[in-house]
Amino acid sequence: MKARDRILAAVRAAAPPRPAAAVAAEAAALLADAGAARPALAGATLSEAFEAKAAALGTTLERVAALAEVPQALRRYLQAHGLQPSVAIQPAAEFAALDWSGIEHHDTPAPDEPVALGLAEGGIAESGSLIVHSGPRTPILLSFLALHHVVVLRAATLVPYLEDYAERLAAGAVPRNAILITGPSGTTDIEGSYVRGAHGPGFLHVIVVGQG
Repeated sequence: MKARDRILAAVRAAAPPRPAAAVAAEAAALLADAGAARPALAGATLSEAFEAKAAALGTTLERVAALAEVPQALRRYLQAHGLQPSVAIQPAAEFAALDWSGIEHHDTPAPDEPVALGLAEGGIAESGSLIVHSGPRTPILLSFLALHHVVVLRAATLVPYLEDYAERLAAGAVPRNAILITGPSGTTDIEGSYVRGAHGPGFLHVIVVGQG
């Protein structure tokens, strides 16, 4: 008998298979009082909690009342950072009817794209994370190639905790890619020095639409 087989045999002997119903019951018991293990949110509302967590991670934010105000919010961001008005914009239906005058825009981001604008599937208040799903109208490289990643988040799509998103995901169609974006990209792997934009956008700006 090979060493691997001996080890697996010993594991099986020490922990014989248990009925699936018993395992499911124990799992349910662990989740019966999930609230006792969850941290308190960082704000009185989901929007406030999300914004507090996101800002602590280096994300900048602006809140607007309606989707129609997004182009002007984007113009303010470009001007504040001295950026040219040329942006890769997600070809989402929600963006199609907006007034992008003064902003040259295109669907496909270049490898050295300065700015990209996308629409989040939702957000997680607990961690200040954005949810992005891939799809026919969601080029996933928009989330990775640009130096400045600007994301529109509808406050109504916020959920309190990560497991709330997991439940929503399980109840619907599962995307090919589901990405959680928590703050701008950065690393301290190189001699302990913080390097911004090491694995993705160095700047993350969220335009929160509405109240939530």
